[in-house]
Parts: sequence; C-alpha cells; structure tokens
Amino acid sequence: QVHLVESGGGLVQAGDSVRLSCGASGQTSSIVRMSWFRRAPGKEREFVARITWNGGVTWYEESVMGRFTISRDKVKNTVFLQMSSLAPEDTAVYYCAADMNWDSEYEYWGQGTQVTVSS
Repeated sequence: QVHLVESGGGLVQAGDSVRLSCGASGQTSSIVRMSWFRRAPGKEREFVARITWNGGVTWYEESVMGRFTISRDKVKNTVFLQMSSLAPEDTAVYYCAADMNWDSEYEYWGQGTQVTVSS
C-alpha cells in the first residue's frame, strides 16, 4: 500500500504561483506513475498532469500546459505541481494519485488540498 499526503494549497490571487507537494509513503518502490487531478466546485474531477516515476515523462491537460509543471523527487518520494499564472478557474481541490503498475491507474489517492484563486 501507498499513503499519499498533499500539501501547499491555500488562498492566492490571480497571477500568483503556488507549488503543491504530494508525499508518498509505504510501498513507494512500486510506484510507476503519479498524477495530479482537481475537482472544482460543482464539476467533475479532471486530470491535470502526470509523470512517470523513473523516466520523468510528463503529460498535461491542455488548459494548464505552459502554466503548470509536474516534477518528482525520487529520494524524497514526493511529486510536485508548480502552478503559475493562476486564474480563478484554477480554484479546486487538488489530488494526487499513484499508479502501482503499467496496466492499472490511480490505485491510491491523497486526501486533497484546496487551492482558491481570487480575482
């Protein structure tokens, strides 16, 4: 099992930058990918970004490309989401998720961290 804990959210102004962290513990040696999702008020959860744990290959949802950067620190078992040029529509609870093998997705989730962007 893997336990994920997000941190770094808060209230920011439009145009600000924030870095979210997701620390993993447990069977971290089995992680193959980690992802960030978000759920805005009244909306479905949506994919934000993903990174392969060993190779560092990344994917992004189109609306965050060029503004958000996902990265990981394999020594600290932490994945980051650097968010810049934040807009009110980025307001959401942000969740991280871990994939434990290449044939399945999002077996483990964190509890989420709130990011609120004021205009």
